Amino acid sequence: MSTKKIIIDPITRIEGHLRIEVEIDENNVVTEVWASGQLFRGIETILKGRDPRDSGLIAQRICGVCTNVHYRASISAVEAAYGIEIPHNAEIIRNLVTLSLFVQDHIVHYYHLHSLDFVDITGALSADCSKAAKDAEQWGEHPYRNSDGHLEAIKEKLEGFVKAGRLGLFANGYWGHTAYRFSPEENLIHMNHYLEALRIQRELSKAVAIFAGKTPHPQNLVVGGVTSVADMLNPQRLNDFLFIIKETRDFIERAYIPDMVMLVNAYRDSIKSGEGRASGNFMCCGGYRFGKDQQLFSSGVIKGHDFESVEPFDSSKITEEASRSWYENDAPLSPYEGESTPFYTDLNDDGSLKTEGKYTWVKAPRYDGEVMEVGPLARMIMGYVQNSPVVRPYMERFMKRSGMELIDFSTTIGRNAARAVEAQICCDYLFDTMSDLIENIKYYDETTWTKYVFEELPHEAKGAGIFEVPRGVLGHFVRIEEAKIANYQAVVPTTWNASPKGAKEGRGAYEESLIGIRLADPSAPLEVLRAVHSFDPCLACAVHVIDATGKELSHYKIMNSCSV
Repeated sequence: MSTKKIIIDPITRIEGHLRIEVEIDENNVVTEVWASGQLFRGIETILKGRDPRDSGLIAQRICGVCTNVHYRASISAVEAAYGIEIPHNAEIIRNLVTLSLFVQDHIVHYYHLHSLDFVDITGALSADCSKAAKDAEQWGEHPYRNSDGHLEAIKEKLEGFVKAGRLGLFANGYWGHTAYRFSPEENLIHMNHYLEALRIQRELSKAVAIFAGKTPHPQNLVVGGVTSVADMLNPQRLNDFLFIIKETRDFIERAYIPDMVMLVNAYRDSIKSGEGRASGNFMCCGGYRFGKDQQLFSSGVIKGHDFESVEPFDSSKITEEASRSWYENDAPLSPYEGESTPFYTDLNDDGSLKTEGKYTWVKAPRYDGEVMEVGPLARMIMGYVQNSPVVRPYMERFMKRSGMELIDFSTTIGRNAARAVEAQICCDYLFDTMSDLIENIKYYDETTWTKYVFEELPHEAKGAGIFEVPRGVLGHFVRIEEAKIANYQAVVPTTWNASPKGAKEGRGAYEESLIGIRLADPSAPLEVLRAVHSFDPCLACAVHVIDATGKELSHYKIMNSCSV
């Protein structure tokens, strides 16, 4: 059977540089995949030899989107190494910031990075606004900003963009593709919420900045606690935070969740065929305490979609190898002993990946030797099967409303549904977390930092900061010698999901999720983008695509300029 290759380089509407190569058979079904991270990350090398207390401010520069979570994991790794326990108020404030980031990240991901894989913008131009207003009511009560007049204004705005030739970031979509399923009215409803979500995510940035000082790259964390004392004791600042979260919850309940139900209904055939399903190995580390001994997320490991069997999570079983990655040492190593010495073997002469050897800057993390998928899907499934009093009621409510079964979440559409449910959970429980903070202050607990004398701390130590973050399990691992950082490794969620094939040839979640997908049009591989985008890759933007016969279709180059 003859095979053809399609290259998408880089994938757009993500953070970072990701290349996907797929082989398709004569029926346009994907038979093999290679996911390649195209950018070397050198933060670990930069951190060597530095004061451990400085690690957070440097490590957060790994990403311009997930700055807070890298900052927190790095600071927490140093605290774990030294055995420093932070005050309860510090943990609460850290949780308020992180959970706000969960909500913001999920809303931005669906509407601004992923929804255009399902929404045909040009299709919205033929929508009947009165019909759209009525149609929205079948997906949820009291639809968000849904008057005929408002929808008319949205349609007019879109028409203005098209007629003026100013589509901007909408210019390069596969508009009119046969794989789109929404009606014109549903397209218009989604575009209405797309524009509203721009305002919501801006307000959430303000909420994060109340306690984090600024965003991105906050400055409120220090080894031992936080510096947000004045904000914590200012009732107006607390009220400002809660007002934004309340407004966000309204958007989630009246726009985001109904749009997910609409998505499930329109793409039900994709769900039932298992499109985008990976290996079914899910990993969660759990966390985020609130109230009396409650926590948002459950920990555990599930293998092969066996929802009846959950293994306890054990961070000591995490290794990384580089047999197919552009680094020197191929052996599986503990993150404490991990190495990141580059060994770039280049591409083939025709510009394709050397698929039989090293082909990516992404390492291959493994849990007890197995590939794992991490993220909202893993967390929602884990909470459901472990009867979490937090997660299970939300999941059951969405499943009843959408008609989904648990296995249906392990798909391209299901990952989006799980992310929306998680955004709803995080938003609701931000109020409980804030209540914990207010209760502490009420009883005169205003401590936000644990005092220590650095010179008296051990000169040799190691520790890890491991957290659930928007895209999955994040781990920062530090080894300290002579009071300086001797080795540092960050094992990030996208490293788990975008993992290359390892020495045992197991595919990472990105790669496995694409196997078996049929492309309606190989020159416009929309189905590939859908599956990859469903993971919310944290890797960046421009596109180079060739068709199945090797003919170049288009080549985009972004020219950066700056004034000196």
